[in-house]
Amino acid sequence: MDFPLLVGGQEKPASNNAIFKRINAETDELISRAAAATIDDAVSAADAAQSAFSLWSSYGPNARREVLRKAAEIIDERKEDFVTQMMAETGATAPWAAFNCMLAANMFREAAAITTQINGDVIPSDRPGTISMAVREPAGVVLGIAPWNAPIILGARAIATPLACGNTVILKSSEVCPGVHYMIGKAVQDAGAPAGAINVISNAPEDAGKIVAALIEHAAVRRVNFTGSTRVGRIIAETCARALKPVLLELGGKAPLIVLDDADIDAAVDAAIFGGYANQGQICMSTERVIVDQTCADQFVEKLATRAVALPSGPNTEQVVISHMVDCKAVEHAKALVDDATEKGAALIAGGHANGLIMQATIVDNVTQNMRLYHEESFGPILSIIRVSDEDEAIRVANDSEYGLSSAVFGRDASRALAIARRVKSGICHVNGPTVHDEPQMPFGGVGASGYGRFGGAAGIDAFTERKWITINTEKPHYPF
Repeated sequence: MDFPLLVGGQEKPASNNAIFKRINAETDELISRAAAATIDDAVSAADAAQSAFSLWSSYGPNARREVLRKAAEIIDERKEDFVTQMMAETGATAPWAAFNCMLAANMFREAAAITTQINGDVIPSDRPGTISMAVREPAGVVLGIAPWNAPIILGARAIATPLACGNTVILKSSEVCPGVHYMIGKAVQDAGAPAGAINVISNAPEDAGKIVAALIEHAAVRRVNFTGSTRVGRIIAETCARALKPVLLELGGKAPLIVLDDADIDAAVDAAIFGGYANQGQICMSTERVIVDQTCADQFVEKLATRAVALPSGPNTEQVVISHMVDCKAVEHAKALVDDATEKGAALIAGGHANGLIMQATIVDNVTQNMRLYHEESFGPILSIIRVSDEDEAIRVANDSEYGLSSAVFGRDASRALAIARRVKSGICHVNGPTVHDEPQMPFGGVGASGYGRFGGAAGIDAFTERKWITINTEKPHYPF
């Protein structure tokens, strides 16, 4: 399929008619052709968003709500098309793609709901006869940069709350799934957004840096949000800092799941299987480190291995759990981490091999600090088992990472588990639940190398509005001269 740019309400080719092709790395099949934007195209998108800002920001909350509500309906109606395109471009399983549709639609519904919750404050003033207020206003043009691994969810998240707050947006699509991200922009356009309120820019992989830089540096762009790797996030943060523009970053993760000595082992195994292998471990919240008290480690690993080797894998069908990783480089990186660990004394309990882009569900036991797998994000279907002697060591190991996005603690004593959760350095922690969990209204984000800022609910309103102080003097102020 061919996917153009969406600029100023119009479907357009790149200004030089360039395209780039998305090829299936497993079959060499052509998946999609997308417009390869130039810097001039990026500037045109920002100009279009700026031109539309005065109109869209003047819409009342219920008018914005109706557009966002309709966008959710359109995503639901086009679910089959979204699922097909996401599976083709990213190698996702059908259930994961369908879940993306469901949550993305709900993100638009949540954004629709918050249009009447963008509140201000009346603040007591020491000056007699003065009414002092803080009001929230839309920031302007928002640039959203979304990744490929949960493309419908994260594409929606990049634009829904900014639109709800009265901003106009540019969605810079992923080079891996330009089709999916174009379809999200088209859904908002078809829902009745005025021309230029939503713009979608796709680019050839080699042009990503200069396109993003041009968009960030454009005077109209006032906010940036990026979801992706920590390496690229640092570059974007530096570019935004030079331009003095706030940026919300949701980056990599190395999520720990702590299994205490009093944990429900079966429940912890279920959570580790889901958190570690959903979407082949290619989720920012994926469980990567399972930190297990040594008193129950043997039992836990035995049950975990039994579950892992039984997971159905192969080319995409409704029944498959483990399917294609995104490309050969991803497989090679994951395998290299496993090989390094086993060469340094870790035990390969399950998996560790790949057939093309399909890597088996893998468990590596007795992972230690001298192994790459202990520190580096695998972004693959790998669970590392780290055995510890007590809860203090479990917390130390959980915090022994530059990342801090999601985490989990399993223990029957909920008060004890909660106390441990409070000590884990992460933006998210689930007690007796998997590390992979998201809801549109929750403050979602991390600390450290996992980024800063929060998507979702009231936190999203704060991220995508400006707070302005306004006073009204009902009495003549006293001046000292």
